[in-house]
Amino acid sequence: MAVVHRHSELPGDPYDLWVRDELADILDLPHDGTRVEIIGGEIVVAPGPDFAHNMIVSEIQDSFAAVKVADASFPWRCVQTQDLNLSEIHDGYIPDLCVIDKEVARQARVAALTKILPGQLALSVEVTSPSNAAEDREPGARRVRPSKWNGYAQVGIAHYLLVDRDPKTAAATLFTEPDRRSGSYLESMSWKFGETIVLPDPFDVSIPTDEWEPWMS
Repeated sequence: MAVVHRHSELPGDPYDLWVRDELADILDLPHDGTRVEIIGGEIVVAPGPDFAHNMIVSEIQDSFAAVKVADASFPWRCVQTQDLNLSEIHDGYIPDLCVIDKEVARQARVAALTKILPGQLALSVEVTSPSNAAEDREPGARRVRPSKWNGYAQVGIAHYLLVDRDPKTAAATLFTEPDRRSGSYLESMSWKFGETIVLPDPFDVSIPTDEWEPWMS
């Protein structure tokens, strides 16, 4: 399960340590896919995702790649588990998939960036796992700390695709129209597993979900 670390004994601000790529080593985390993020100002450590989770991410990326092959002018590129520095709110995320413009991608590659900024990201994709699903979703009434849903909206990420594998949900939701002041999305559209996700303009990408399954309850 995900663990929220208290940071009273750290040798510095956790966000600054994350930006300098020092936080994981200071926490002595294993190099086995374990992720460390700063979410709502807290250190959140979660185990690496399972195979079914990773396949969903790959299939979303494949859908973008298929359009790229068919249309040479298609402007979108995908990258998995790319560090995203939300410097405005001192959070640091590792989205399952980032969709960025090809020219932005080219510039980031030339600059040898290790972390990208929200202004470079057109679409963020998160696929939930049992250990940390609450960190990806719109927070419920009892949650005090902001989630990634809040953070993405607060920094103005225009499109956030959340694939929720919880058996009670088993759906993908595209959140749009971020309200930066409230840290919330004002619009959304959803697809149940088995339906085809149709991402609207500016992406115009269809993503089949026939083989997607919820996690084992």
